[in-house]
Amino acid sequence: MPENTVEVLMIEDNPVHVQLIRHYMESSRLTTRLHVAGTLREGLDLIGEASFDVVLLDLVLPDSADLDTLHSVREAAPDLPVIILTGLDDVSLAATAVEAGAQDYIVKTQANTTLLSRSIHYAMERVRARSGEWDSAMFKLAQQQFLKAAQIMGLDENIRERLLFPQRTHIVTLPFRRDEYHLVENVFGYRVQHLLTMGPTKGGIRYHEDVNLGEVSALAMWMTWKCALINLPFGGAKGGVRIDPTDLSRRELQRLTRRFTSEIIDIIGPDKDIPAPDMGTDEQVMAWIMDTYSQQAGYTVPGVVTGKPVVLGGSLGRREATGRGLVYLIEAAAQHMGMTLDGATAVVQGFGNVGSNTARFLDEDGVRVVAVSDVTTGIYNPKGLSLEDVFKYCEENRFLSGYPEADEVTNQELLELPCDILAPAALQNQITGANADQLKCRLLAEGANGPTTLDADEILGEKDVFILPDVLGNAGGVTVSYFEWVQDTQNYTWTLEEINSRLHTILIDAFGRTVHRASEDRIDMRTAALIEGISRVTQAKLLRGIFP
Repeated sequence: MPENTVEVLMIEDNPVHVQLIRHYMESSRLTTRLHVAGTLREGLDLIGEASFDVVLLDLVLPDSADLDTLHSVREAAPDLPVIILTGLDDVSLAATAVEAGAQDYIVKTQANTTLLSRSIHYAMERVRARSGEWDSAMFKLAQQQFLKAAQIMGLDENIRERLLFPQRTHIVTLPFRRDEYHLVENVFGYRVQHLLTMGPTKGGIRYHEDVNLGEVSALAMWMTWKCALINLPFGGAKGGVRIDPTDLSRRELQRLTRRFTSEIIDIIGPDKDIPAPDMGTDEQVMAWIMDTYSQQAGYTVPGVVTGKPVVLGGSLGRREATGRGLVYLIEAAAQHMGMTLDGATAVVQGFGNVGSNTARFLDEDGVRVVAVSDVTTGIYNPKGLSLEDVFKYCEENRFLSGYPEADEVTNQELLELPCDILAPAALQNQITGANADQLKCRLLAEGANGPTTLDADEILGEKDVFILPDVLGNAGGVTVSYFEWVQDTQNYTWTLEEINSRLHTILIDAFGRTVHRASEDRIDMRTAALIEGISRVTQAKLLRGIFP
């Protein structure tokens, strides 16, 4: 599953410099495609014909010189980030060009792979930050789902407007040092608190190169409905840092985490906002956050985060809680549908924490898991995968690619395989109006956030596919996070049996209420789950009133 290709236009008339830059880009970790124009006119023609992510621009060309070159490019494509390529004798001109709107400049004779890659990456990031923080397909989906539920339940217009956007957004630009100590990078970080009415806010922190304000706002909104649906005393929150964590050493990851924690330290805390792991973060990252916060407080505060190591106050069962909870709900849904799990078939998209545990617990229930996928590929064996062998292979090779005992399939093919249970546990917007009609499952169990679009919901409803929506399906993680927070505040540890029993009770209660509302109001399960959560939030808001 390849990463996005960065389309780079280089406007440069010196073939030696073109070859040098091409060499650096081919050695880069960025996936790039280089297009070259030898004159300004050729470059402007290419900009008019194709779409580019960044321009590398020599200011002195056969048909243009100095700032006129930059002005011509910016006039043709005002939103396209431009990096100036300059020689040592033109540095002052390049600096003036940056003041005039270019994102950066690079001295050609001092360039290298790392410098060029970072310059391209952060030039794109700066333009993106200015132009479209709220422009997120995930946030639009979250708002559309909320507005649909609000219309059906006749939600008060004032409350609807108050819940449509987060109550607090915190955006930071934070510097951190690379292992090459003279290199300092600036990255964007976010913490969004959607609702403060219900108690402290709760939600994960993710490190990913595509994180933006819209994405974390959507996830915070879904967390509000999720917590309200399962009767947890939290509002929704989410945070993140826009960076590729796989590009960081352990020391760099720790420095980044501690600096980010220091930037948001005033708005988090066991009675304010409690972070947890998410994509690109883990229990070690939570340990660093806890330690940084505790150093500032002057004493150990284990309840500031959840999902941390057990020895530091973490909870038994937290790591596998989302997958375990999803399987508890699959069991309840199967019983509701009259479907026998023993011998049923399942496809699981995603083989990270949620997907791998979902597959493992389904296998323990006698379900035949016929296909799974990760970021590299999908694997399919209609007779059923030996999960023990799959786990062993991943442990030795990190990824599923090359697994010998199954056929490789694409992500699209995996979703359309015949099965009783399909569990998307990877990314958002995987099931859309374009492929929903090709799904062959009876039960769609959403372990990921926002995997299904609204138009896909309509199609699946017509096909009588039973949907366990994400706000319910992946609620096991935040439920056991709540248990961890309670154990930390009480200084008392529960057994794994107690945790799993309480998790089962909470999720099955929420499932029963959601099924009942869907039946009574003749609506789909997703809307029913949202209305259950929104109704509780609305009641709390009306009781608290407006200050002053």
